[in-house]
Amino acid sequence: MSTTETITRSIHQPHAYAPETFELSLKTPGRSLRELSKRVVGSSTRPHRSTYPSISSDEEDNRDRIRDEDNQPPESAHSITQRWNKPRGNIGRLGFASFSFIIAGLNDAAVGALIPYLETYYDLNYTIISLIFLTPFAGYSLAAFTNASIHARLGQRGIAVMAPICHMITFAVLSAHPPFPVLVVVNTICGFGNGLTDACFCAWVGAMDNANAVQGVMHACYSIGALFAPLIATSMVVNSGLPWWDFYYFMVGAAFLEWIGLSWTFRRKTGELYRLEHARDNDSTTSGRTREALKSKITWLCAAFFFMYMGIEVGLGGWIVTFMLRVRGASPSASGYSGTGFWAGQAVGRASLGFVTERFGERICITVYLALCLALQLIFWLVPQYLVSAVAVALLGFFLGPLFPGCVMVTAKLLPKHIHVSAIGFGMALGGTGGTVFPFIIGAVAASKGVKVLQPIILSLIVVVAVIWVMFPRVKKRE
Repeated sequence: MSTTETITRSIHQPHAYAPETFELSLKTPGRSLRELSKRVVGSSTRPHRSTYPSISSDEEDNRDRIRDEDNQPPESAHSITQRWNKPRGNIGRLGFASFSFIIAGLNDAAVGALIPYLETYYDLNYTIISLIFLTPFAGYSLAAFTNASIHARLGQRGIAVMAPICHMITFAVLSAHPPFPVLVVVNTICGFGNGLTDACFCAWVGAMDNANAVQGVMHACYSIGALFAPLIATSMVVNSGLPWWDFYYFMVGAAFLEWIGLSWTFRRKTGELYRLEHARDNDSTTSGRTREALKSKITWLCAAFFFMYMGIEVGLGGWIVTFMLRVRGASPSASGYSGTGFWAGQAVGRASLGFVTERFGERICITVYLALCLALQLIFWLVPQYLVSAVAVALLGFFLGPLFPGCVMVTAKLLPKHIHVSAIGFGMALGGTGGTVFPFIIGAVAASKGVKVLQPIILSLIVVVAVIWVMFPRVKKRE
């Protein structure tokens, strides 16, 4: 049930038009007040455009851009909460943002599936091959400290153009199967592109209505990409006898489609519009917002959570194929399918459990998911049978999936909107670092101890994630 309260104030201007009316809606779904939104309601006597030239005609973005200081809404008013389909342009934007997550998933999971073939082609051991996991961290780190500036200057449109170009450059170089040092270094560019899109789209969706469900679907697309990567790579290399680098011809085409779609759907999301939507005060700067974000305990808890979580996700997803092949004694095809099972479970978990999390809240749901992850990881480790391991790792992916979008939502609820991009961007950067450091550590240790070290490392990381989660403060109910 919703309660609506309307505040009307008159604007004393030389133009003859009706007063502005600000409608403040207090939405109360379920158990508590959840959201305060504001809408500028135009009257039936709205003036002709020539008498009020500062209002934009861009209905798609559903925003009146008022430049006259006398016509600004009250300082206490909040911007209207967007939905996945309102304004209408959000449908296309969310579609291509999700496609961008598919590409990120394809890239991350393909590395794990291709490790045995990279090892043979370059004649290198696990430690050296694992460097391919490590270098994207530099790109993520650069994105963390430039995201706010890029948003302020170029808006979401700048991210939508730059990130796909980073992907195309990386995949084009990899398709040329360069010397291994070049292959390692060029992944920095891809890491930068992924860092930009992660912070941009997660912060944007995090402020939407029913954000848990929308985040879950968008992040499920990452898992869908990761699901198909081992299938496509294994099919091309094992079944068709193609060299490993042919996979990246496919990736170049996908990144080109990403560039076209994002550039078109976000073409109106300029830096000027972003600054209006995320204004804090007249002298607010992007560097000030970054400093403010880094002073918050929530930002650092979010970053630590992402750092450990991405270590689990990419570490397990990257080494599961090799683990099944070398430790469980599975065939190459069966090993590839077990990796697919992990990412399939994660995709289904994110798409379905997001609605559960929205209903019961992040605090209780993520606690339950983490407890189940610990139990499943113990089964995966201690029962040395391929079939049991394959089922356990698929279910592990199912319950790991909603952890990432759930943490994004808690961070967005605990921090003010104007530092969402800075805080989440910094968290994503450290998360990307965890997604590169831990797979490298697993490979380095496996070079001397064997791939069986995957299990105790992953179990330890899940325990640490659970400890970090307990340290998050509760989200206060809004009144």
